[in-house]
Amino acid sequence: MAGLGEAGQIRLSSLVTHLFPLEYYEERAMTTRTLDADIAFPAQCELAEGPVWDAARGLLRWVDILPGDVHALDPVSGAHSSFGTGDTVGTVGLTRSGGLVLALAGGFALSSPDGQDLRPFGDFSVDPSVTRFNDGKPDPWGSFWVGTMAVPEDSGYPCSLYRLSPDGAVTELVGGVGLSNGLDWTDDRRVFYYSDSLAGGVDVFDTDPDTGALGARRRFAEVSGGVPDGLTLDAEGCLWLAVWGRSELRRYTPDGRLDTVVKLPVSQVSSAGFGGADLSTLYITTARENFTPADLAAEPRAGDIFACTPGVTGRPPYLFGA
Repeated sequence: MAGLGEAGQIRLSSLVTHLFPLEYYEERAMTTRTLDADIAFPAQCELAEGPVWDAARGLLRWVDILPGDVHALDPVSGAHSSFGTGDTVGTVGLTRSGGLVLALAGGFALSSPDGQDLRPFGDFSVDPSVTRFNDGKPDPWGSFWVGTMAVPEDSGYPCSLYRLSPDGAVTELVGGVGLSNGLDWTDDRRVFYYSDSLAGGVDVFDTDPDTGALGARRRFAEVSGGVPDGLTLDAEGCLWLAVWGRSELRRYTPDGRLDTVVKLPVSQVSSAGFGGADLSTLYITTARENFTPADLAAEPRAGDIFACTPGVTGRPPYLFGA
């Protein structure tokens, strides 16, 4: 403030503070880190989702929802395999017995790791002509949480979030859902994060750490410029959220502040999960759903699996089973 006396400096400082409140400067001081991601595998999936690290076999697993395929990649050797379910497959989880649990279009299934003995599990089903299972994962208590979405997506059919218990019983946990998507729990089991993609943000529920019962619900983060999709928490308790239509994966601190953005060369970013021997690699699934030839020419890497090393590790996935 050269050229001003002390009184003038005080008056100018007061004027600036009046024009720009203190919160403005605090927000400016909170820098948002930007990262890039590389291709981990040229999967060329139509709708890749649900990445989960199978530590016992050193494999990254994910689903290609619409063709109904379950994929596995060994990042060290580059070996890749897949099997078809013969149905739409919303998500896949690992079981305590070493197999897989799957949410197909209308019901649940179990299989061996290679899918050779795929078989229905439980009696519960939804009508796949109006709704289908979408994203989900096993919880800290051994159950499998999976939500539904409308078919077609814009029909307005009410959807839900369900819990499949190891004994095959199914409980509706949240009703009136637009499009059920990403979910995860904090290490202390007291907070549950959940994204209903049509609600414009991510919510948190208070959770009973002994039973998983859901309590009060509140908004955690509003999401603008895209659609909130799959999510995962890291070892620091921060949330990584795929933002569909925005070419971004975003990291939010536990207080809801955006602190990192991973930029991708594709628009349909669907989910993320940590993997690798030390869980330091962040794998990101993407899609090319309803792409035209022009869209594919503009985004040739759409549907591939990407990866980055954000400097923080993830957590081992929870397992389904008693």
